[in-house]
Amino acid sequence: MEKMNGLSLDLIIHPGETIKEVLEEKEMSQEELAIRTGFSPKHVSEVVNGKKGISPSFAKSLEYALGLPTSFWINLQGKYDKEILEYEEQENINKEEINITKKLKDLIKYAKKLNIISKSENIVSEVIDLRKLCNVKNLEYISNLEANQVAYRKSKTIDTDFYVLYVWIRICEIMADRTKIDDEYNENKLRSNISNIKNCMFLNVNDAMKNLKSIFASCGIIFQVAKNFQGAPVQGFIKKNDDRIILTMTIRQSYADVFWFTLFHEIGHLLNGDIDNKQYIDFENSESDMEDKADEFSKETLIDEKDYEYFINKNELTETSIIKFAKEQNVAPFIVVGRIQKERNDYKMFNKLKVRYKWES
Repeated sequence: MEKMNGLSLDLIIHPGETIKEVLEEKEMSQEELAIRTGFSPKHVSEVVNGKKGISPSFAKSLEYALGLPTSFWINLQGKYDKEILEYEEQENINKEEINITKKLKDLIKYAKKLNIISKSENIVSEVIDLRKLCNVKNLEYISNLEANQVAYRKSKTIDTDFYVLYVWIRICEIMADRTKIDDEYNENKLRSNISNIKNCMFLNVNDAMKNLKSIFASCGIIFQVAKNFQGAPVQGFIKKNDDRIILTMTIRQSYADVFWFTLFHEIGHLLNGDIDNKQYIDFENSESDMEDKADEFSKETLIDEKDYEYFINKNELTETSIIKFAKEQNVAPFIVVGRIQKERNDYKMFNKLKVRYKWES
């Protein structure tokens, strides 16, 4: 452990050593210091020999006896106490915490990139940073929090690692804390902005994200997009934060139609009243009546159902007809193509009309 963190108990100097040095400079004995301070010789001896700390009252007495201010001695003791706590904290890191931290290496790298934790490459520092990020004294305690997570439902088809999920959620929460909005959540305002949200799909991805953040902010929603990670198969994360909502979407795929369908799926959860509790984790491929209703909301909001059936039944699918129909529905052509591909289970149909977002930029 000492090799990993570079700390040694021998390098942490007790304030008593400084008292001893000052006494030597002044050619003063411990007995004389006891007389000058009014403390017993035993008390002075225990402090000088590192068996007892410098109390505020003793610090004040040292100011009179040795001519160094009270604050000097109090700060010296505080620094020593802090170093001892940090040493004990690092010494208490066990093998399991190291293994958990190694498992979370991709999330740690992401958190460092976002300046959420320090950029130290030291495994011990990373363990301590994760403890602080997750608000736990020991990383193993995270597993005990699983039962307390609101609306936590594992995906039926993809394994979920609760450590990954929990740290990912904490990163999302901290990202959201950096965004300040003035308005409280207003459901009616969100409904009235549906068309404005749809219009954003005609912009390039960077401008679209800026506009979406602005529109959602006016509705009392902090909107953000986060990277997804293996072990946390999440397509959306919604959380109530005081009178505001945090809406986080993951970058699951680069295809624009997947992004927009998922976005309106999450909006559906909000408008359907699915966020009765404090948070809602929307897993990929999860199945429930709630999920079906959110899917229906997304489908119907993007494309009128009767118009779509009529368009499909005409059996005149061409790039030109798709572009024309998309314009009538006020959606980008990739929305229509995405639906056709999914329903026909053919993801090569009209692929030229599909759009892929470059999230890195």
